[in-house]
Amino acid sequence: MTPTLVRQHPSHAGEVPRVDLCARARDWSEIQERMLVPLYEAVYERLEVGPGTRLLGLGCGSGLALLMAASRGAAVTGVDHSPERLALARERLLPDAWGTRARTDTRIVDGSPEDITAAGDAETPAFTLVTAFEPIGCLAGDSEGLGGLLRAATPLVGHGAPVVLAGWGPPERCTTSSVLRVATRLADPLRSTGSWRPALRDDLEEVAQRAGLKPDGSGRVACPFGYADMDSAVRGLLSTGLFDAAISATDQAQVDKELAEALHPHLRRDGTVWMPNVFRYLIARTP
Repeated sequence: MTPTLVRQHPSHAGEVPRVDLCARARDWSEIQERMLVPLYEAVYERLEVGPGTRLLGLGCGSGLALLMAASRGAAVTGVDHSPERLALARERLLPDAWGTRARTDTRIVDGSPEDITAAGDAETPAFTLVTAFEPIGCLAGDSEGLGGLLRAATPLVGHGAPVVLAGWGPPERCTTSSVLRVATRLADPLRSTGSWRPALRDDLEEVAQRAGLKPDGSGRVACPFGYADMDSAVRGLLSTGLFDAAISATDQAQVDKELAEALHPHLRRDGTVWMPNVFRYLIARTP
């Protein structure tokens, strides 16, 4: 829940866990990413995303939010640092990969906003909307990386354009918070970035202000996490990267076991797993 929910590859002390990054990206794309669809829809509806929109998606991941904007007629550009997720985004958004003509106004860029000009025309028109849908407020230190991305994106955006930030809602409104505490408990020996923390009320506003943006409205959206079975729930949550520090501090088997135990109270009689959550978004404006 990146969200990553949010950055999905946090840096921290200790050895980076060995995981199959392609399988992890596929789990994100097929299981977890869709949990935030209500958030994407609410933002696009509020900002009237359509044919006149030139959207820049920061941390675009495997591209579902970009695909939804493109289906409304928007021209979309996505940037991310995960080659595995970007490969899936290209499959979704650039049909040339399977023999069909791609839209010329869709771009997927490996890297950061500074790499966009190098990847396209020098006279790229200004973007009219920036989204950073990977939720912050659940990993210690996750807002610092987002602030840098926002500052790098600002020169590419028109004056007064909306920039949308997303974050976890209050812990008491997010059932998944109790499950994410497993990550904090297991990762505690690292005492560093990468472990879960409760979301704070002003997380989004503080990031916006540090990036030189002016807050201009916000909203809350219900985004329940629903899974077909326990295995899907474990794989989906692991795909967010929020448990990477815990895996480094212990091992994969231990994290899998304790994550499944924490999910057990949310297991329904039909075998599905259901956790109501609320996510928050902030609309800020460029100077």
